[in-house]
Amino acid sequence: MNRKWTRASLAPWLDRLQPSETLVLGGAALALGVLSALGVWAFKALIGGVHWAAYDWLGPRLAFLGGWSLALLPALGGLLAGLIVHWWVGQERHHGVAGIMEAVALAGGRLRFWRVPAKAVAAAVSLGVGASVGPEDPSVQIGANLGSALGQGLRLSDERVRALVAGGAAAGLAAAFNAPIAGVFFALEIVLGELSGGAFSVVVLAAVISAVVTQALSGPQPAFRVPAYTFGSVWELPLYLGLGLLAGPLAALYVRGLYLAQDVFHRLHCLPGWAKPVLAGLIVGLVGLALPQVLGVGYVTIEGLLGGAALPLLLLLALLLGKLVLTPVSIGGGFPGGVFAPSLFLGAALGAAFGAAAGRLFPGLGIAPGAFALVGMAAVLAGAVHAPLTAMLLLFEMTQDYHIILPLMFAVIISLFVSQRLQRDSVYTLGLARKGLRLERGRDVEVLQGLNVSAVMQTGGPTLPESAPLADALAAFSAARVHGLPVTNAAGELAGVLTLQDIDGLPPEEQAARIVGEVCTRAVLTIYPDETLGAAMRRLGTRDVGRLPVVDRADPRRLLGVLTRHDLIRAYDTALSRQAAVRHRGQQVRLHTLAGTQVEEVRVEPGAACAGKPVKAVAWPAGLVIASLRRGRDVIVPNGDTLLQPGDRLVVVGAPSVQAEARRLCAPGPRPA
Repeated sequence: MNRKWTRASLAPWLDRLQPSETLVLGGAALALGVLSALGVWAFKALIGGVHWAAYDWLGPRLAFLGGWSLALLPALGGLLAGLIVHWWVGQERHHGVAGIMEAVALAGGRLRFWRVPAKAVAAAVSLGVGASVGPEDPSVQIGANLGSALGQGLRLSDERVRALVAGGAAAGLAAAFNAPIAGVFFALEIVLGELSGGAFSVVVLAAVISAVVTQALSGPQPAFRVPAYTFGSVWELPLYLGLGLLAGPLAALYVRGLYLAQDVFHRLHCLPGWAKPVLAGLIVGLVGLALPQVLGVGYVTIEGLLGGAALPLLLLLALLLGKLVLTPVSIGGGFPGGVFAPSLFLGAALGAAFGAAAGRLFPGLGIAPGAFALVGMAAVLAGAVHAPLTAMLLLFEMTQDYHIILPLMFAVIISLFVSQRLQRDSVYTLGLARKGLRLERGRDVEVLQGLNVSAVMQTGGPTLPESAPLADALAAFSAARVHGLPVTNAAGELAGVLTLQDIDGLPPEEQAARIVGEVCTRAVLTIYPDETLGAAMRRLGTRDVGRLPVVDRADPRRLLGVLTRHDLIRAYDTALSRQAAVRHRGQQVRLHTLAGTQVEEVRVEPGAACAGKPVKAVAWPAGLVIASLRRGRDVIVPNGDTLLQPGDRLVVVGAPSVQAEARRLCAPGPRPA
């Protein structure tokens, strides 16, 4: 998609029609679902075309090399993928979904969407030649970048662009696995990090439309056909516990292995970046000679294991080890692709091996290894991505099998608990954390470490006495427009917190007869005013509460104020703007030092001669250089097509007379004819 076209065409069209907000977002989500489904469908077709070209056309022509020809095909594919990335994609800060998460958290969802076609082609080459990667990451990138392109083309706010990026991610996953519900939860759990009311409708609509279009193109069948397994006996539950205890360490090892391989390949300075996929492809091809099942996505092997294929136990362990090694080698070596499908393969192999061993030890239970393979897939995936709802729902939708939901949920939670203890970060957030970005609920908590609760908390707000009737509490909620308030005793000390949730569970007659002290929650999470907002965000997430009473460290019964989740979000936005301002000021200082001339920041005022115009259309004085532009939290290096907007802050370099002319052009006043 051409950046100039989106900037020049979509926004003026929207300005002329002036549709409602609901219509704009709804229409964008509808278009996003259709475009994402078509994009992923074309991506899958391209994978099939590359596979045919590699194994059905080129493979027979290399038959004179004997079996070694199969080892060369992934290496040749690595060469092609490496060159595509080198020429048309370039170096990226983060791999795949992690980059989307960073953009949503810090850049208002603005992605470099013009690179997606090249990235999709490189990923199709990787998958087509047998690299051990998955199709879901490129599919999610297709949808997310389409959402970012739509949002930027329509000049929507950061919040709406983020919603469209999340909707595109959900639509991409829905199209990749024919799983719209899992796509929705993927967007909420991983991309956004929280349930946002404004984004939820966009995410759901985009995912549903994408699934409808995908089913129209490819059919409604699930990704895997699975027999109707059942939870036969309560005595099987300890076995599923054991499977979860094994899946957690395997997921943690998988996450660490991915980044260890990236570090190893990064240190290979003897090879240029475009050649590293060739080495990775050669390793993949050599292992594939002995274990061809580990090449590519591995869906055929997974479906066989789910169907109860009786593979030898040693072969299952070999497949497990082979996939555990080849996926980090493939991704670390530079093959574009995802981590979902390999984790499903690992889980299926682990579950099938565990089920086969358990069947030999307990023949009287009638254990079906395929059922354990199904549960193992969800358990390893949840442990790797730290998204249990996404893992459970993805497996349900991919198999359309809901018969063993209880053991599946049990194993998923156990695996997640163990993996988080062994490896704090998920396969996505570890890469961000290594670059100093730690996200919780879709926000960088490190940004909040420099702010204390005392700087943000609300003081002097309303409280509820213990002796007040519940009717008075409801009236206080309505007057303050809140869902909860602190409760104090006769001495004015903190006694608890009352929320609407505490009251809603009571029958109307009890609500009329009871007082606040009988209903309020006494075990209250509190925070001290000298603690950081990062600590506050983690504490709010512990119980998923919306407010924390702020108390005196010397006297925890003394109420000083209240900190709400809304306060945290406001502080987070302020902190990011402060970061951008510091970076912008730092650029001014460096320019002044290096250039030896005057450097000044000029604000574009509403009604200024340059407002609403691209940089190249403004009659700037000779000798003026616009070094950078700050817009909200974003620091931009402008070019001739950059559209200047009221509120932009320009760093301009030039002589004093030139600076004065720049200030005149950015000040309000009559525009030149």
